[in-house]
Amino acid sequence: MFHTERKSKEWNTLKRRYAALACALTLCAAMTLPVCAAGFTDVQPGAWYESAVNEVVADGIMTGVSSTLFSPNGSVTRATLAVVMWRMAGEPQPSGQSSFPDVADNAWYAAAAQWAHDMGIIKGTDQGLFNGDGVLSRQELAVMLTRYDQYRGTANLAQGSLDLFEDGDKVASWAEDGMAHAVGMGWLEGSNDKLNPSAATSRAELAVILQRLNTKAMG
Repeated sequence: MFHTERKSKEWNTLKRRYAALACALTLCAAMTLPVCAAGFTDVQPGAWYESAVNEVVADGIMTGVSSTLFSPNGSVTRATLAVVMWRMAGEPQPSGQSSFPDVADNAWYAAAAQWAHDMGIIKGTDQGLFNGDGVLSRQELAVMLTRYDQYRGTANLAQGSLDLFEDGDKVASWAEDGMAHAVGMGWLEGSNDKLNPSAATSRAELAVILQRLNTKAMG
């Protein structure tokens, strides 16, 4: 009888300890910031770009700026886009050493920049520089992605109407074909009836555009 009561008390004590531990773990989980499937704390579940971020990261096309941050509002640079397109192309070997004096051979984007230059997708500046840290506008992005689309075999460009947007006449003449193709393919959509061609492209916007681009390609 004594042993039975002792075992019962020990069992009740053990159950209380397990219950306390479960409560503590539940509280910790509730206090943890929600993260997207890709594991980034700055991409909230349900965000308009969440599925795109998850997809491009899973496909190895884009990565975060760290293991926990994607920086969705950060601006897209020429170097970033070069690497993104290079990855989508299968990371082909470029012709040789960098053609740009401002791109070191060991730069993280050196191979991508040279490949993009070889394929005529990204051209140098008027000074003959690559300008890897240069921020891309939406119209610059459209032009480069259109060239990439041609590189992968698209012969006829889409004829999206820029006149449907209030600022369609603000698109630079050199970017009109690229913007029309991006609009016609559904990569670029306006915001409040505007294309904002000169606005900087955010990383969230790039993720969504890449998702649309690759969906069209597979379809």
